Amino acid sequence: MKDLAVRLEALDADAGAALRVIAYFDSLTESRAGLQAIVRGAAVLAGVPARLDDAERRVHVRITPAGVSEASAEPADTGWPRTEIGARAVLALERTGEPGPVDAMILERAAGAARAVLDRTRGRAPAEDPALVELIVDAAAPLSVREVAARKLGLDGPVRAAARPAGPLVLPAGAAVPPGRIGLGPAVPVADLPASYAAARVALRFAADGTDDDPGPPVVAYESLGGLALLAAAPLPEAIPDLDALAHAMASAPWALATLQAFADTASLRAAATALRLHHSTLQDRIIHLEHLLGWPTRTTAGKLRLQIALALRRLARHP
Repeated sequence: MKDLAVRLEALDADAGAALRVIAYFDSLTESRAGLQAIVRGAAVLAGVPARLDDAERRVHVRITPAGVSEASAEPADTGWPRTEIGARAVLALERTGEPGPVDAMILERAAGAARAVLDRTRGRAPAEDPALVELIVDAAAPLSVREVAARKLGLDGPVRAAARPAGPLVLPAGAAVPPGRIGLGPAVPVADLPASYAAARVALRFAADGTDDDPGPPVVAYESLGGLALLAAAPLPEAIPDLDALAHAMASAPWALATLQAFADTASLRAAATALRLHHSTLQDRIIHLEHLLGWPTRTTAGKLRLQIALALRRLARHP
């Protein structure tokens, strides 16, 4: 499919781009990606913020072209290119004017992928009632009491606890994740929700605000951390030389933190340049300058690992 898209793009740029869109969202559907990944794909491919609003399920996902989840208090403009998903959900691109052929293809394919997710999780909205949710993730509460609370919340299958700055949440396994900074625990039977919530709280410490001061993924699953989760259990000393080096780089260049985060999160310099919307040669110059400021090479395997650990420690210090 990729080779065909390249050959077709040489003949017709729009046709080649449309084929890439089809392949991208087909891949997301096959991998059973969630709504965040689908809306993120629409935003990155279209180059404008994309949003999915499902009033019935109280699901609102908005992603910027940089791939960052960013909630908006403003309702979607009815003049934006949009497509309906079922009776209540709407996927829109925050762009004025008629959609071009590529935008139309993005909306069609992203809507199809999102519809599959919504059908898969239909009737499985996040459990609410904060008091009951706090009860069923409380390890000190008797199991019989937590089971009664779970029945009142309509929870009867595998579920996962989510930790947010505002408090705990319980999500049926496979349900869409609400926007915002969230740590996710593993999917477990209802009886094991306290353990899932403990893991979710660890994951929350690694989740970013998604701001200039704290770039990075706002949603972190505990399972994705692996051995990195052990860092959260270790007391942080007052002085960490690599954090001092990061602070020095950030003070010297306002783009330093976002650049280093994108470089640490991606597999290659070119992928980081795409995420930052920079030419790769510009990013390479920045990385060379930042290596001088940090005092260690970041383009070696060991140097990149050191950078990733430094960024993780910075986030743990920021979110104790």
